[in-house]
Amino acid sequence: MKAYKVVVAAVLGGLASLATAHAKLNVVCTTPDLGALAREIGGPLVEVRSIGRPNENPHFVEAKPSYIVALNRADVLIEVGLELEIGWLPALLDQTRNAKIRKGSPGRLNAGTVIQPLEVPAAAVDRSMGDVHASGNPHYMMDPERAKIVAQAITDRFAKVDVANAGAYADNLKKLLARIEAAEAEAKKLLEPYRGAKIVTYHKSLSYLADRYGLNVVNTVEPKPGIPPSPSHIAALIDQMKADKVKAVLIEPWYDRSVPELLAEKTGAKVVIVPLLVGGEPETQDYPSLVKLVAKRVAQTLGGGP
Repeated sequence: MKAYKVVVAAVLGGLASLATAHAKLNVVCTTPDLGALAREIGGPLVEVRSIGRPNENPHFVEAKPSYIVALNRADVLIEVGLELEIGWLPALLDQTRNAKIRKGSPGRLNAGTVIQPLEVPAAAVDRSMGDVHASGNPHYMMDPERAKIVAQAITDRFAKVDVANAGAYADNLKKLLARIEAAEAEAKKLLEPYRGAKIVTYHKSLSYLADRYGLNVVNTVEPKPGIPPSPSHIAALIDQMKADKVKAVLIEPWYDRSVPELLAEKTGAKVVIVPLLVGGEPETQDYPSLVKLVAKRVAQTLGGGP
């Protein structure tokens, strides 16, 4: 009987080890584009959930109880950082009890710490400046080069948390990087003829896109980040757009289009809806597709297309 119990214990122990070895990593990402990278890197080894929705302003995500449940179950939490989620993520984390995703834990990745941000304020930030981020512009995923750096960081973090599958994560990363590089090459080809073109954006969400492809953002519809445009700002912007011969006003899906459409009507420019996040449109179900669609849409507008 003793020998029988030893055998049963050994079998059960082996089954438990097998189950553990094949258990998927539960990964929670704050935005769909981070989720898209994590999903491709992890493949069948991970289960990924994105808190923010594709057509939801990532600054203002509605905190829901289901998100707390997901965070409590997470093995890895990946956030954009640079204060993008400051209005909602801390409140969710305050209600979780998951030590795996606390700051400093292997399961917590702040992707904003691995890239070089743009628009870091030279002086102290206060509310009179609008919603300025003290550590720099958090919309870096619009730049494929920075997205590649983030993808590497995600791979390294998966390998740290799940050492047994490090090789698989590295192999998936190579495939993903090749696809991002191909998409970036296509985007550069499309936008190269318009290097130096003057554009207006609604928010400062597209600074990295402009910087990567050589576009010139002459102004924003918001007079300051997060501040609605006043009549005087709109009037001045119309004059500036006429003087600079601005052909495009770029706007994200969640902003009101009435002012951009007024600007277009008064200046002859065209409004371009830019899907900032993966999944915002049917053609953008992964990150490389997002890169290509945004470039194609902007190039068509600057070239006088529909």
